[in-house]
Amino acid sequence: MKGMRSRFVVYGLIGLVIVIIAVGVILGLHSIYSLPSNHVGYLGSSNGYEAFVPNGQTINYDGHIDPVGDLILNNGNTIDDVVWDGQYANTIIQNHNQIVQLNNQFVGQTDPINNQPYVPLQDVYIIKGQVPIEQVTINGQTYYVIEANKINPADIAGFYTYQGWVPNFVTAMNTPGTYAAVLPGNSPVYGWANITGTLAYETHLYQDYIRGFSGGDVLVQPNGTIIPYGINNNIPVSAYFSNFVVPPQVYNPSS
Repeated sequence: MKGMRSRFVVYGLIGLVIVIIAVGVILGLHSIYSLPSNHVGYLGSSNGYEAFVPNGQTINYDGHIDPVGDLILNNGNTIDDVVWDGQYANTIIQNHNQIVQLNNQFVGQTDPINNQPYVPLQDVYIIKGQVPIEQVTINGQTYYVIEANKINPADIAGFYTYQGWVPNFVTAMNTPGTYAAVLPGNSPVYGWANITGTLAYETHLYQDYIRGFSGGDVLVQPNGTIIPYGINNNIPVSAYFSNFVVPPQVYNPSS
């Protein structure tokens, strides 16, 4: 009986911890979605990286057309129905449309290096620090509008990577110990028969079709996992992102 009581205590404590965590998550999400209407608040970490991920939809807001997408915060929380309003809005729309066109053209075809099918790529726009955002109602629907003109242009940079790994890409950027590196032209990574190898080659392929795009870089995480990505030079890049845009080292998978 004593052993059974001890197990009940342990299970009870585990259940209590789970409840506390669940309540914390709910409260955290509630606070995210409870921004005052028509009042600018700030989300994210002042020391982290947040990401706007366009989904291809646009909306007429405040007299002009803006891209709609998701906002991934540095802690991994995602906010849907986010509008990017202000600087680079047109650039984001154009870049995303070109990515979609290339996905339609190439996805399903075969990578000639590793003989694997191409995967869909996604453009992502990283914001260093907190994001100025407000809750608005447009045509009866609630949206969260990023006030991009309130962001220092030096705190914005554009990238592109595998669509399915965008959350991983943002997590990696926010993980201490992650660094960026360049893939040399003869890197064995291009021949890996998996998404990593395909993505590495595909970032180069898309740069040949979209002006201002350049590929061949990787994020190297502390556990050794790499995420290939490309740079969107149509968004002027500042020194804040220099290590990601011009990586100071070459990636060697044997190191």
